[in-house]
Amino acid sequence: MKLEHPFGGIVGDVVRAGGKLVELPRNIKQMLLLSLDMVFVNAAIWGAIALRLGTLDVHFGADELLCAAATTVFSAMIFLRQGLYRAVIRFMGQQAVWAIVRGVSYSTAVLVAAVFLTRTEVPRSLPFLYWLFAFVAIGGSRLLVRTYYQDKLHPACEKIIIYGAGESGRQLLAAAKSGGRYRAVCFIDDDPALHHSEIHGMRVLPPSKIGKLLRKREVSQIFLAMPSASPEQRRRIIKSLIDLPVYVRTVPRITDILERGMSVDQLQEIELEDLLEREPVPAHPELLDKRIRGKVVLVTGAGGSIGAELCRQILPAQPRELILLDSSEYALFSIERELRATQEKTGGGTAIAALLGSVRDQQTLAGIYRAYAVQTIYHAAAYKHVPLVEFNVAQGVLNNVFGTWRAAEAAIAAGVETFVLVSTDKAVRPANIMGASKRLAEMLCQGLAGEQEGTCFCMVRFGNVLGSSGSVVPLFREQIRSGGPLSVTHPEVTRYFMTLSEAAELVLQASAMASGGEVFVLNMGKPARILDIARRMVQLSGRSLRDDENPQGDIAIDFIGLRPGEKLHEELALGDQVVGTGHPMIMRTEDEFPPMAELRDTLRELEKCCDAADVGGIKAALGAAVSGFHGHTELHDHLWKRRQAEGGAVQGGATVQRLFPEGRRDR
Repeated sequence: MKLEHPFGGIVGDVVRAGGKLVELPRNIKQMLLLSLDMVFVNAAIWGAIALRLGTLDVHFGADELLCAAATTVFSAMIFLRQGLYRAVIRFMGQQAVWAIVRGVSYSTAVLVAAVFLTRTEVPRSLPFLYWLFAFVAIGGSRLLVRTYYQDKLHPACEKIIIYGAGESGRQLLAAAKSGGRYRAVCFIDDDPALHHSEIHGMRVLPPSKIGKLLRKREVSQIFLAMPSASPEQRRRIIKSLIDLPVYVRTVPRITDILERGMSVDQLQEIELEDLLEREPVPAHPELLDKRIRGKVVLVTGAGGSIGAELCRQILPAQPRELILLDSSEYALFSIERELRATQEKTGGGTAIAALLGSVRDQQTLAGIYRAYAVQTIYHAAAYKHVPLVEFNVAQGVLNNVFGTWRAAEAAIAAGVETFVLVSTDKAVRPANIMGASKRLAEMLCQGLAGEQEGTCFCMVRFGNVLGSSGSVVPLFREQIRSGGPLSVTHPEVTRYFMTLSEAAELVLQASAMASGGEVFVLNMGKPARILDIARRMVQLSGRSLRDDENPQGDIAIDFIGLRPGEKLHEELALGDQVVGTGHPMIMRTEDEFPPMAELRDTLRELEKCCDAADVGGIKAALGAAVSGFHGHTELHDHLWKRRQAEGGAVQGGATVQRLFPEGRRDR
């Protein structure tokens, strides 16, 4: 059966002819448009006289024809000179309109001169009527072509709503018009004074109209153009859009535009902090600089998520020298290149050194500390992914425990002023090897703080960081892009969340308040349900949830069960032993720790077990030392399981640089 063309009859012929014209080469289209304009010039002369005389039966004599011919020839030259045919009609803007105004005005002047020189008798209103008819015909024809092109030849353009009718919204509208991919339907703005007005030909409507517009105009996306809005305003607006079937994106924040050189048309996903149900923690500038300005600062794990953000925030505080230490060549290269690019823009004078090395190599660390006369250390190097450490127990302990121990002892020997350990909420009553190893690292720093006074040790403990490597948010985004499903471990699982910038600011500010041995935690409000974050991300992507109530939805959520070592709920402190500090959102917890003699005994036992890849022994040593680590029953380590399957022994050989060589005594 032959399908009927959507356009029929004369209308269909016109549409098809228009489509063929648009496909012609540009120079031919310019010639055709010039010829059409000359037809309009003569039609405007005839129309002006006919309207003034009140009859269509107008006869031109020799003088009238000479005036029309002169006007046509000189108008063609004027229009070419004014650039009426350089502008692409489908992108025609204000400059093209003014070119038409000037061209028609000069053409009218030519007509007046021709009438004067030939002494032709014409109505005195001829110039005014001619200008009006010519402008309407020449400008209107271009407007019709542009409208036709946008409506008929580009039906696949996505229809959008721009939320925010300010300067950023107007810039975004201009970018959308020139890009050809999006077609703006209207502006939405909270300001009642702007409602039902027009900006650049686009109506401004109140937020209450969004639902109706989505249904009536088939809008696929909403662009938030409010870079200077407060966090509370953004969250309120985003919350109002969550239940709507539309994809929400945003222009960069004003700080990104000013400091990072981003532009308004660089659309982004909804900012991760907008998914939090609380205000971001404000920074105290005087605390950010105390351990940094004018000092030599070293960041271990500088290529990781937290380490890199620490470096980004340390650099503006103007340390004398910033040392980046990481074992990953690519990660170190990336953050060094980023920091140097930042310095080129800001003109900072901080010396930057990128050093490859492992925190498990105490001799290398001691050499670095002494060579650069390091004064402040932010120790962010750690294996932090819970399931991965569960499958690689010995390496996780070597890096998190012994890496911290070596970095700390080398700091004492080199006379470093401040040593800050970046820790985690998983160190509180840990249910996994990673959490237990971080708690033991905390206790080591607490013990060292108590037995010497040269180096100030402190620990900073926070929850999950939105957007960091391995974080649930980037994983959800990837799964949404691939069509789902989203993997959630348990419907009731909750986590404390903070932004990457908050985490780094907390570390820097807490270090300024330390006097030695403190464990600082952030007042992070109520923990967030992972399921709620997953639902919000699906809805803000313009998709619908597929569940029992909506089996035809776009994306489902699968509950895969808790992974090895994971808990349903995390804690930031043991019990209620939390006291305030000089910062209203930073607290100090009084967690107990055993004497250093016991800790060194634990390290000896762990060292032997790591050397022998004895995962059972590692777990037992951690269980004896770390309070609350008693519910860890199953071992998942790959090497351990292979050894059990083969029934043989696996020796670690020289995997550990021994902390307690023969003949050494405890200090």
